[in-house]
Amino acid sequence: MMYEDILIEPVLSEKATFLREENKYVFKVSPFAGKIQIKEAVRKLFGVKVVDCTVMNVGGKKKRVRYRTGKTSSWKKAIVKLAPGETIKVFEGI
Repeated sequence: MMYEDILIEPVLSEKATFLREENKYVFKVSPFAGKIQIKEAVRKLFGVKVVDCTVMNVGGKKKRVRYRTGKTSSWKKAIVKLAPGETIKVFEGI
Protein backbone atom coordinates (compact mmCIF):
# COMPACT_ATOMS: atom_id res chain seq x y z
CA MET A 1 0.00 0.00 0.00
CA MET A 2 1.40 3.41 -1.01
CA TYR A 3 1.65 6.26 1.50
CA GLU A 4 -0.80 8.33 -0.55
CA ASP A 5 -3.37 5.51 -0.29
CA ILE A 6 -3.12 5.35 3.52
CA LEU A 7 -3.99 9.01 4.25
CA ILE A 8 -7.27 9.77 2.48
CA GLU A 9 -7.96 13.33 3.65
CA PRO A 10 -7.50 15.63 6.61
CA VAL A 11 -10.47 16.07 8.96
CA LEU A 12 -11.39 19.75 9.24
CA SER A 13 -13.78 20.00 12.14
CA GLU A 14 -14.02 22.21 15.20
CA LYS A 15 -12.64 19.49 17.44
CA ALA A 16 -9.75 18.83 15.04
CA THR A 17 -8.92 22.55 15.11
CA PHE A 18 -8.73 22.53 18.91
CA LEU A 19 -6.54 19.41 18.81
CA ARG A 20 -4.12 21.24 16.52
CA GLU A 21 -3.27 23.54 19.44
CA GLU A 22 -1.99 20.42 21.26
CA ASN A 23 0.12 19.55 18.18
CA LYS A 24 -2.30 16.77 17.14
CA TYR A 25 -3.57 16.37 13.56
CA VAL A 26 -6.61 14.35 12.48
CA PHE A 27 -6.81 12.33 9.24
CA LYS A 28 -9.34 10.08 7.56
CA VAL A 29 -7.32 6.94 6.78
CA SER A 30 -7.68 3.65 4.93
CA PRO A 31 -9.66 1.07 6.91
CA PHE A 32 -6.88 -1.47 6.28
CA ALA A 33 -4.01 0.68 7.63
CA GLY A 34 -2.44 0.07 11.04
CA LYS A 35 -0.87 2.53 13.46
CA ILE A 36 2.69 1.88 12.31
CA GLN A 37 1.74 2.35 8.64
CA ILE A 38 -0.07 5.62 9.44
CA LYS A 39 2.90 6.97 11.42
CA GLU A 40 5.26 6.09 8.58
CA ALA A 41 2.97 7.69 5.97
CA VAL A 42 2.75 10.99 7.89
CA ARG A 43 6.52 10.98 8.44
CA LYS A 44 7.29 10.36 4.76
CA LEU A 45 4.65 12.65 3.21
CA PHE A 46 5.05 15.68 5.49
CA GLY A 47 8.63 15.26 6.76
CA VAL A 48 7.74 15.51 10.47
CA LYS A 49 8.54 13.38 13.52
CA VAL A 50 5.50 11.49 14.84
CA VAL A 51 5.38 10.78 18.58
CA ASP A 52 2.02 9.01 18.94
CA CYS A 53 -0.87 7.74 16.83
CA THR A 54 -4.40 6.96 18.01
CA VAL A 55 -6.76 5.13 15.65
CA MET A 56 -10.51 4.70 15.90
CA ASN A 57 -13.33 3.37 13.76
CA VAL A 58 -16.18 5.83 13.26
CA GLY A 59 -19.50 4.12 12.67
CA GLY A 60 -21.95 5.35 10.06
CA LYS A 61 -25.00 7.31 11.14
CA LYS A 62 -28.59 6.51 10.31
CA LYS A 63 -30.09 9.00 7.88
CA ARG A 64 -33.57 9.41 6.45
CA VAL A 65 -34.63 11.12 3.23
CA ARG A 66 -38.40 11.37 2.97
CA TYR A 67 -39.64 7.80 3.44
CA ARG A 68 -36.41 5.97 2.79
CA THR A 69 -33.96 5.14 5.54
CA GLY A 70 -30.27 4.56 5.00
CA LYS A 71 -26.88 4.79 6.63
CA THR A 72 -23.75 6.80 5.93
CA SER A 73 -20.51 4.91 5.42
CA SER A 74 -18.29 3.92 8.32
CA TRP A 75 -14.71 5.20 8.24
CA LYS A 76 -11.42 5.11 10.14
CA LYS A 77 -9.90 8.14 11.87
CA ALA A 78 -6.33 8.67 13.04
CA ILE A 79 -5.14 11.33 15.50
CA VAL A 80 -1.41 11.86 15.02
CA LYS A 81 0.67 13.67 17.67
CA LEU A 82 3.84 15.35 16.46
CA ALA A 83 7.04 16.12 18.32
CA PRO A 84 7.24 19.55 20.00
CA GLY A 85 8.07 22.28 17.49
CA GLU A 86 6.90 20.23 14.48
CA THR A 87 3.97 21.42 12.32
CA ILE A 88 2.31 20.37 9.09
CA LYS A 89 2.35 23.38 6.76
CA VAL A 90 -0.77 22.29 4.85
CA PHE A 91 -2.93 22.87 7.94
CA GLU A 92 -1.61 26.35 8.70
CA GLY A 93 -4.03 29.17 7.97
CA ILE A 94 -7.14 26.97 7.92
